[in-house]
Amino acid sequence: MTIRLSLASLALGLLFGLLGASAKVSDKRVPRLLGGFYTSVVRGVPETVWVLMMYFGTVSAMNAIGAWFGNPQLSLSPFVAGTFALALCFGAYATEVFRGALLAIPKGQKEAGQALGMSNLRIFWRITLPQLWRVALPGLGNLYLIMLKDTALVSLITLEEIMRKAQTAANATKEPFTFYLLAALIYLFLTVFIMGALHWFERRANRGFVRTEL
Repeated sequence: MTIRLSLASLALGLLFGLLGASAKVSDKRVPRLLGGFYTSVVRGVPETVWVLMMYFGTVSAMNAIGAWFGNPQLSLSPFVAGTFALALCFGAYATEVFRGALLAIPKGQKEAGQALGMSNLRIFWRITLPQLWRVALPGLGNLYLIMLKDTALVSLITLEEIMRKAQTAANATKEPFTFYLLAALIYLFLTVFIMGALHWFERRANRGFVRTEL
């Protein structure tokens, strides 16, 4: 459940981050203001609050929507609410990572694509995006490791992930140290495994590039 939650939040958070970064580097003022508002508000509120707001704060709204379709008990599941909350927070931080990566790509490459008659979408897909991942991957990897541990916050809304299971076992056996230590070891194992995977992705993304030694 922890892995499913983190991967679902990652996929949605990457989308939020790309949209936010595109807005912040836009030539138009309104998208820049919206992008800045998104990152400032989301990063200024603790992740715990977003998780609780996303789950409990949407109850009335979802019930009202469900009443229109004959299901007044409609509500977000803990998994969906947790995914949206974590993705929202991940996307706000990923926005700055993507923004820095976009600014690192020479503008001349976009101009070269336009000179070849490529559309903006094709330029982004064929020229910008491959280089964007290479530059942004280390920062995104660190953010994912942080988010993986933040999945423990979703235990507050009764989702049965690692911390929720550890808490249930600790309460039942009166051995909190044993089960919380076990949870810590599981998180540590996942972190080490993901760090190895990220290292492989970074080496693959940097094929053909020579690092300058100072």
